[in-house]
Amino acid sequence: MRRVVITGVGAITPIGNDKDTFWANVKKGVCGIDTVKSFDASIFKTQIAGELKDFDATEHIDKKEARKMDRYTQLAVIAAEEAVKDAGLDMEQEDAWKVGVITGSGVGGIATMEEQHQTLLEKGPGRISPFFITMMISNMGAAQIAIKLGARGINENVVSACASGTNAIGDAFRHIQYGKNDVIIAGGAEAAVTPLSFSGFCSMKAMSTNNENPKEASRPFDAERDGFVMGEGAGFVVLEELEHAKKRGAKIICEMVGYGATDDAYHITSPIPGGEGGAKAMELALEDANVTPDKITYINAHGTSTNYNDKFETEAIKSVFGDAAKTVAVSSTKSMTGHLLGAAGGVEAVICAYAIRDGFIPATINYKNPDPECDLDIVPNEGRQQPVEYAMSNSLGFGGHNATIVFKKYED
Repeated sequence: MRRVVITGVGAITPIGNDKDTFWANVKKGVCGIDTVKSFDASIFKTQIAGELKDFDATEHIDKKEARKMDRYTQLAVIAAEEAVKDAGLDMEQEDAWKVGVITGSGVGGIATMEEQHQTLLEKGPGRISPFFITMMISNMGAAQIAIKLGARGINENVVSACASGTNAIGDAFRHIQYGKNDVIIAGGAEAAVTPLSFSGFCSMKAMSTNNENPKEASRPFDAERDGFVMGEGAGFVVLEELEHAKKRGAKIICEMVGYGATDDAYHITSPIPGGEGGAKAMELALEDANVTPDKITYINAHGTSTNYNDKFETEAIKSVFGDAAKTVAVSSTKSMTGHLLGAAGGVEAVICAYAIRDGFIPATINYKNPDPECDLDIVPNEGRQQPVEYAMSNSLGFGGHNATIVFKKYED
């Protein structure tokens, strides 16, 4: 079985439009949530989101090409290119058939869908863009990355709601371990801060309505949490077979060693009480990594700031980690970025990789009121400088999807 390492990362988030700005703000505990600026949200019960700041896709993509892409595809392409540049990957030196792309997006081109539907209603079918379908379908992020890079290996998009980005990275890990690909660019992208998305989530009463205090609205594990805050962005990593990376002299950020995926088979939105499905995903990832729970230094929790998720994820961690649950650091960086849906796992994988690289555990900000049902070490409000040997990331999605990945400090 081949070893897999992370050699590059890329990120576009509400707290930074590149990996370095993003990570610096994670370390400082900056919150990127504010009143929605991209449309008039005053008629909605929720009026806040984690939107990108001062972002212009045409600074990275030719304007003509950018017009043929939904915003989520633009984010995917830009973050993936940053990861490839960070990895120092030269496609002219690679066998293109062994370089793949696996993306995750839970929603895909919903902004394009909304815009084109409005055009249909107002101007008729003859005015629909000929690029509508290729902008809307959720595999196009992966396709456009491949076209941009000339990557001709495996190419697919995972759709498993908020677990999509983590599943994409896990699937890429497997394809390198057992398959024919030497390199796979993997992660998630999402741009669903739109009126229709807001309408749906508001109707579900899933999002926070703390509109007066947007910076404090996402408060995972806090007793007064009142729902998640939607965000947008993208996070990608370059996964590479170890010997391939060493041969080309690549820097190695960390090693990926474990992946577990399950489904609750219980409910379309609610996690199963007790978190049994999420617990099993963690168990499988630990078994895959051949590591005991007490060796995990840090867990980047799914931690959405919803009542059921935070409670049941806490129970799942306790059931898997036993006594080690008292000492493992667990934080939710969604307190800073908001919930990036299908992109969350990609962005949080970047955080785990850098946590290992820098020996730093990010905080759960906005923690003021302890919840006795979420009694973990959630690294409240301030991050910690601490060596990280193993980092785990959890992602849980509507439909009962559970995905867990494990990274470790690289040793030759």
